[in-house]
Amino acid sequence: MVILIGGSSHVGKTLIAQKLMEKLHYPYISLDHLKMAFIRTKKTSLTVEDDYEMRYFLWPFAAEMIKTAIENKQNMIVEGCYIPGEWKESFSPEYLSHIYTTFITMSKEYIEDKFQLIKDYASVIEKRPDDQPDMDRLIKCSENFRQDCSKFDIPLIDISENYDADELVCDIIKNAGL
Repeated sequence: MVILIGGSSHVGKTLIAQKLMEKLHYPYISLDHLKMAFIRTKKTSLTVEDDYEMRYFLWPFAAEMIKTAIENKQNMIVEGCYIPGEWKESFSPEYLSHIYTTFITMSKEYIEDKFQLIKDYASVIEKRPDDQPDMDRLIKCSENFRQDCSKFDIPLIDISENYDADELVCDIIKNAGL
């Protein structure tokens, strides 16, 4: 089984992937790491600021890694904001039957109300020294991912009141049929 966790920046995708890895013993890959590999090796002229363009640059590579894992009967968790809404177009039905996907977003009200908490937890897994979340950007990003979920029929976890990472992990495991 391959579990894809997409969605907005700063919603805890990496934390959820880490907790899933610990619970299921599946390896996970952060698409942020793949992004940085391409940037640092100068295999792309895109920068860390080019999120939208980076999504469509990275996705073909991520999709081929996912196909390889499925062909090799391996489990894997892939997380990142670089999973496009139309991700299913990269796979035939045989592959799709081995993939569970969910996107995570936060409501505008939650972001506004809990912004300091979001900032405090921005580096809970990845120690990002210069990470300064921008409230307006987070609100817009979540809205864009919610629209993708609606348009492409992607299961959505929309955090609007309480953020309990352990509960989210249990929900993902249950919904993935594991």
